[in-house]
Amino acid sequence: MTARGSRFAGLGRHLVLGAGAVLMLLPLLWAVRISFLPAEDVFSPQFHLLPSRWIGFENYARALTASPLPRFLLNGVGVCLAIIVCQLLVAIPCAYVLAKARVRGQWLLWLAVLVGLVIPPAALALPLFIMAAQAGLIDTYAGLILPWTISPLGIFLLRQAFSRVPDEIIEAARLDGLGEWEILVRLLVPAVAPAIGALITISLVAHWNDLLWPSVVVTSASKATPPFGVMLFQVQEIGSDYGPLLAGAIMIAAPLLALFILTQRRFLDGMAWLGSK
Repeated sequence: MTARGSRFAGLGRHLVLGAGAVLMLLPLLWAVRISFLPAEDVFSPQFHLLPSRWIGFENYARALTASPLPRFLLNGVGVCLAIIVCQLLVAIPCAYVLAKARVRGQWLLWLAVLVGLVIPPAALALPLFIMAAQAGLIDTYAGLILPWTISPLGIFLLRQAFSRVPDEIIEAARLDGLGEWEILVRLLVPAVAPAIGALITISLVAHWNDLLWPSVVVTSASKATPPFGVMLFQVQEIGSDYGPLLAGAIMIAAPLLALFILTQRRFLDGMAWLGSK
């Protein structure tokens, strides 16, 4: 291929990628635009890229004052952190046993993990609700956290990561007198840190944006997580005024978006590390 052909091919790839990026970002940019519009401009028959009258950050101020949005954000942070910590405490030792131990019935445990991967969370909502109701966990933080403490995806990812660590390293550590917990904490966890980072990011995004389970188990605004809080905010306070509603949605999405931008290199490195041989 000539140099000119190579440049045209590179330009074509960038145009395709740029068009895809615009299509992906367009809903977000449109939501940001509407968050600054007055109510009469949202469904106006005439399109205006800029608001007909500048209202500044009135929609954002209303989103903060008309509902306990800071409480929703605080609930989301607490619930997500608790879920991630519990998932790591369960997934790390389980994955280590599945990858490096030889126990009776191990294949059955691995089969259970694989079955858990293919069952959609929505299919578990009703039985989980019945169990939570019988245990008295409706409208509690424990009801939001406990059903997700075991993550089949987390166990699967970390098991695949632990499998890549050579058995010779573990045998050498045992000969040096290290116990199984010391081997796991001091040797294997640092070795699979990229996979753990990727799992944390995936879990954080999934549970921060989760609407189904909080809408099932939460009955009061004081326990609402961000997406469910925005839904309550729309029904109770805003109605069809989509400017403040989308302003609240932008404020909920902004911390997660900023966190991903700051940690995207580590996340991509972790996913690439898992995919490499």
